[in-house]
Amino acid sequence: MPLYRQVGKIPHKRHTVFRQPNGQLYHEELFGTEGFAGVSSLVYHLYPPTIVKEMGQPISVRPEIAFEDNLQNRSYLGFNVAPEADYIKSRKVLFVNNDLHIGIASPTKSVETYFFKNADADEMLFVHKGSGVLKTMYGKIDFKYGDYIIIPRGTIYQISFDTADNKLLFVESFSPIETPARYRNQYGQFLEHAPFCERDMKFPTDLETHDEKGEFLIQIKKRGLIYPYVYATHPFDVIGYDGCSYPYAISIHDFEPITGRVHMPPPIHQQFQANNFVICSFVPRMYDYHLDAIPAPYHHSNIDSDELLYYVDGDFMSRNDIQPGQITLHTGGLAHGPHPGAIERSIGKKATNELAVMIDPFNPVQITKEALAIEIKAYYQSWQYENK
Repeated sequence: MPLYRQVGKIPHKRHTVFRQPNGQLYHEELFGTEGFAGVSSLVYHLYPPTIVKEMGQPISVRPEIAFEDNLQNRSYLGFNVAPEADYIKSRKVLFVNNDLHIGIASPTKSVETYFFKNADADEMLFVHKGSGVLKTMYGKIDFKYGDYIIIPRGTIYQISFDTADNKLLFVESFSPIETPARYRNQYGQFLEHAPFCERDMKFPTDLETHDEKGEFLIQIKKRGLIYPYVYATHPFDVIGYDGCSYPYAISIHDFEPITGRVHMPPPIHQQFQANNFVICSFVPRMYDYHLDAIPAPYHHSNIDSDELLYYVDGDFMSRNDIQPGQITLHTGGLAHGPHPGAIERSIGKKATNELAVMIDPFNPVQITKEALAIEIKAYYQSWQYENK
């Protein structure tokens, strides 16, 4: 995240003496990724963020792979993922490769008895159902339906939900999740043609410094294992910070669609980028306005990447019999396109009300056993004309 922020109390110069009212030093922590070359923030704690009281035995949450190789277009009913009370247990990984994990979570309770830290991956949480508050050492972010929440790797957080009915699409990225470079100028500012801008972003607010000692359980995820660490001080003991690394949220409803006279390709919908994959937002928009335009997308040969589309709400014009929470996987190496009848139905239409999230991994994904339980087995045959 390239936007500089300064919050709370910090010293005039970096790495200099900065004392608390009681005479003790504040403890400075450089929080960043990619060594000392990536995005970072300098964070000031009441206590050293290193005081470990004990460590428990790690528990594996590594996904079990059902298919390492796939050449079949598939579909899955994401809302059929079983709810779980515990946040970590609720996270069901469906697709994996060396760049990312993709899954669905249906937690029914807030995270209150522990803190969570993903030491491997940046996280993108898309809120399909539910609302609540993300709590971090940087402050709080209120979230609701349609929000993307971006959490840099290593960020310790708790998440509180307003109700028990929550549905989250999540991506764990083993490289930083960024806004598309083509939307920004050389200084990091969003350009005038970008489909969103700084005003649309929700940054942490209400920095609260917890001066607490005791036993604080932090569940740390590393290489598919959850390590239970007990620290002696509250992880949100921050008095201030500055820099460019922190969580933020942005709503899919604030994505302003780019349209044209004839059908535009999917890169116009791009919301985020990372190493070897992109995330796109399909939102309500005016259709193409050439007199003879065909608004439905043309048939496309997926040669270079898999394509996963997560359907949120509305009437997705290129697919038949789609429901909220459904996921389609159109695999690299096969052509795909509108379902039978969709092209004709689209001609003459003026607008679409679809809402969906697309994830395009440039390396093939493997399919987990969790995905098998929610698969629509005959989806690959759904382009047959007798099914229209």
